[in-house]
Amino acid sequence: MEYLLLIVGFVLLIKGADFFVDGSSDIARLFKIPSVVIGLTIVAAGTSAPEAAVSITAGLAGSNDIALNNVIGSNLFNLLVVVGVCATIKVFTADEVIFKRDSPICIALTALLAIFLFDGALGLVDGIILLVLFVAYITMTVVHALKHRTHEKEEQKQRKWYLSLLFIAGGLAGVIFGGDLVVDSASKIAVNLGMSEALVGLTIVAVGTSLPELVTSITAARKGDSGMALGNVVGSSIFNIVFILGASSVLSTIGTNPDTMFDILFCLGITIFTFVAIALCKKKVNRPVGIAMVLLYIAYMAFIILR
Repeated sequence: MEYLLLIVGFVLLIKGADFFVDGSSDIARLFKIPSVVIGLTIVAAGTSAPEAAVSITAGLAGSNDIALNNVIGSNLFNLLVVVGVCATIKVFTADEVIFKRDSPICIALTALLAIFLFDGALGLVDGIILLVLFVAYITMTVVHALKHRTHEKEEQKQRKWYLSLLFIAGGLAGVIFGGDLVVDSASKIAVNLGMSEALVGLTIVAVGTSLPELVTSITAARKGDSGMALGNVVGSSIFNIVFILGASSVLSTIGTNPDTMFDILFCLGITIFTFVAIALCKKKVNRPVGIAMVLLYIAYMAFIILR
């Protein structure tokens, strides 16, 4: 039964992401907002909803390994697999705004999370700071969007605004429900196979909750909207840290262990590596680089499973 639910979840994710990207792109054009901003905010928050549900619920239940490792594993998956797969499918062009503003923010927030975890726990004060940074980031993004609206000529045919909103709502529902279905069924399969809670958090749960980002970014990249594709990845990574871990730690203190510290430091290194690699490629990530990123993720998965 779990395997059947897994397949249903994948179908909902794929079609939901397709509708969600179409609707979001329409709204972006309607309000003359750059698609990269939509990717950094609405799409990123929407596709991160499964991570939020899993981590907050796990934190309240005292399952700290799942709550924290889900975010770390999801960010690693976003940076290596989502970007890597998109680049493998089509040359991945980085947006100027992401490079100058959001990439350094993502690196800084990952470093801040590592600092917060050095004392062995992510507590109330840490959570409040992260939530304040989340509000500041969203505010800054919206203000920037209002100042940099596009002034392009009308496209040939545009959906009615209410149809675009219906596409967003229906797509988001499919993405969230599909993601939850995939996570629930995959987690049951993993537990039946005797995997630890920490390993489930870093692998099955992290990959499952990141499937919306993967499908949404691939769909956007195939449609030639690399701004939304990369914006979704960076926005989701930032959202995972400041909102999901912020809210989780405010509700319940999240503990850590030496293995988790290694994972967050590795995540910091990968975050820096990813954006440096994109910069060295002159903001255009091609297929060889994309394949190398996916292989690096596979190697890391092999390491933590053997660990």
